[in-house]
Amino acid sequence: MTAHSSVPFTKEKTFSSYNQEQGKKYAQARLNYHPKVYQTILDHHVSTGGELDYMLDVGCGPGNVTCTLAPHFVHAIGLDPSEGMVSTARSASAGVLTSSSLPVHFEISTAEELGTKLSSNPVKDSSIDLITAGNAAHWFDMAGFWHTAVRVLKPGGTVALWTSGPVRAHPTLPNAEAINAAMDEHRDRYLTPYITPGNLLAQNRYLDLPLPWTLPTTVSEFDQDTFRRVDWDPAEPFHTGEAEVDMDMFEKMLATGSAQMRWRQAHPEDVGTERDILRIMRREIERLLHEKGVEKGKERVKGMVQGAILLVKKKA
Repeated sequence: MTAHSSVPFTKEKTFSSYNQEQGKKYAQARLNYHPKVYQTILDHHVSTGGELDYMLDVGCGPGNVTCTLAPHFVHAIGLDPSEGMVSTARSASAGVLTSSSLPVHFEISTAEELGTKLSSNPVKDSSIDLITAGNAAHWFDMAGFWHTAVRVLKPGGTVALWTSGPVRAHPTLPNAEAINAAMDEHRDRYLTPYITPGNLLAQNRYLDLPLPWTLPTTVSEFDQDTFRRVDWDPAEPFHTGEAEVDMDMFEKMLATGSAQMRWRQAHPEDVGTERDILRIMRREIERLLHEKGVEKGKERVKGMVQGAILLVKKKA
């Protein structure tokens, strides 16, 4: 239990158990972040004295963040506890080079160890300039993370944590209000038993994410006075990719949600059938689009997110 939040830490077990095939499917349906998200992070890091030598991406998944930021740094490392995710990231990063033309490295490690216990080339104390975690920090033991992060970061280094927050129907989507209500009802009816404290942290846009100065044992080397929270304008894109997707892609994207995955693991006989909760949600949205005159076979959905970026500096 943290002093900052009544949400207790629970160890993530869904993504960390992924094999390579699952990691590959996850990567195909997960959008990367918009260039402005990365530029916001880099601008803050550099303008506050951060260097561009070593970056460490934590909970890297298929490696989108690591590979996007790697060309800005001399060295880039991605860490994930899942062997399947790391394998996927290694395959996806072929040809991606850092600013010094070095390959990107991916290793299996937790957010609480940050690669410090790797058997080969462990992450050293005071060696990292930027630590990133995109849509991952809500799965961390934040006390363990902050206490290790302060060790491996250089003085003046940056920690950037961000989440996409809740997904809502875009106001321009036909029947958007009814679709949002349907998604809320669907979540309450089917997913509540599969929603974990980590999901709640993400849905609340990290407002309750434990920070170094809110822990029961604070980490005083981080600078509370320069802490910056960026609440993304929902009208501005937070991800890359198409603004609208067809229903097949929508269903695949829904399938990457951890609560949805846990439901499917509990109901394997229903996966891919009309009893699948993803299919149930899809059919209801299709029905609501038809109500507003969208023709069958031409259904497309457009969503928006309310992302948030947390930027924390280690004192110089």
